Amino acid sequence: MPQVPLISIIDDDASVRVATNRLVRSLGYAAHTFASADGFLQSPHVNETACVIADVQMPGMSGIELQSHLIAKCCSVPMIFITAFPEESIRSRALKAGAVCFLSKPFDGTILIECIDIALKRHDVGTVEP
Repeated sequence: MPQVPLISIIDDDASVRVATNRLVRSLGYAAHTFASADGFLQSPHVNETACVIADVQMPGMSGIELQSHLIAKCCSVPMIFITAFPEESIRSRALKAGAVCFLSKPFDGTILIECIDIALKRHDVGTVEP
């Protein structure tokens, strides 16, 4: 039986975490939420995560720094960025490093759903079946 994909949601804004978690779970996916990038990295869910939805600006490690850290650790999990402060230079850097989407808050839920679909397809391509 195939496992349900796990989406990890990382945002320092509790209301965004709750709303995104509800949306992800309504699609039938498993979700874990984290208030910080460090919280995610210290969790046992890093290696089983099929997609990361992360805020760009957070206290401590930013979403962009998290992306760089995961790439350095050879963890090629697809990433979707959300931000209240869209800057073209940061958007360009994130997408160049492989981000699936870069969304400005507030964003339309249907656009996030499309991004998750793309991310999970990208993750499946990189996954080898046993």
